[in-house]
Amino acid sequence: MIKAVSRPNQPHGIQGSKTIADGSSIELARKVLRIEANAISALIDRLDIHFTDAMSLILRCTGRVVVCGVGKSGQIARKIASTMASTGTPAFFVHAAEASHGDLGMITRDDVLIALSNSGESEELLTIIPLLKRQGAKLISITGNPKSTLALQSDAHLDAHVEQEACPLNLAPTASTTAALALGDALAVALLDARGFSAEDFARSHPAGSLGRRLLTLVYDVMRKGEDIPSVSEDASFTDALMEMSRKRMGMTAIVDSEQKVVGIFTDGDLRRSLDRPIDLKAARIADLMTRNPRTISDRQLAAEAVEMMERYKVNQIVVVSEDGRLTGALNMHDLFQAKVV
Repeated sequence: MIKAVSRPNQPHGIQGSKTIADGSSIELARKVLRIEANAISALIDRLDIHFTDAMSLILRCTGRVVVCGVGKSGQIARKIASTMASTGTPAFFVHAAEASHGDLGMITRDDVLIALSNSGESEELLTIIPLLKRQGAKLISITGNPKSTLALQSDAHLDAHVEQEACPLNLAPTASTTAALALGDALAVALLDARGFSAEDFARSHPAGSLGRRLLTLVYDVMRKGEDIPSVSEDASFTDALMEMSRKRMGMTAIVDSEQKVVGIFTDGDLRRSLDRPIDLKAARIADLMTRNPRTISDRQLAAEAVEMMERYKVNQIVVVSEDGRLTGALNMHDLFQAKVV
């Protein structure tokens, strides 16, 4: 009877593997990072007038930037298109193989095509380039071979040549794709700067992100409104103010005059200080205990400005007023946390 021998599961086709206990895997990983870092560093001195030529083509473009590639280069092209689109350069990705089967109709004479191919000889790209050139679209290429067919047919070429791939077999696209991605990022950021693209512009294209919330959310969007605003008149008693604070649960109440203009604020801190004073609190008027001329903010200001004000003056609540000083809302740090502005 033959006894079966159990073996650890191994990927198909692998006849054995080194152990990771001897540290060889970490050393290999370090080597990969060094190779890729060197590949990017080599791009720095290689940048020349061709880079500014590519920028000029894109800045003069009246259509869109179309970024194209296949395989790993196609995946890098997709990321470059996404980065450009979010930083002020209208762009989209087209797969080179799909372009030959109808997607070529997405590209017009007013567009600029950025084509990625490490060899510069990708058949799918070379098939569509003559058609695009004939209709008048401009071509920028990013390749690892300045003498390739794609590079020579381009209006501007960016050299992404690397000495070696980080793959031990020098086969898998690793350092070459990293270099192409870095060049794409450099181009996108240079265009961002040339267009004067601001943080506010970035937020408008990222409304769901944390930056969008911080830069686009107004005080009005997060403040307490209407019946939720804690307020009492300046003639109210200390007890009335305390009950209002308890009902509205904001740790404060605004004090207003007969025209609803804010004349003061009474907070938990004011309450603690009042308890230390030698006065009859039951008979006291809130006007005698409140903090006069409190910090206020307009409901049209950014919620991020409210955060900055609270942090600067070390307060947890702030009163929202109209241009003429009338009470329109109230805000505390908890509201800002809930809105994810902080």
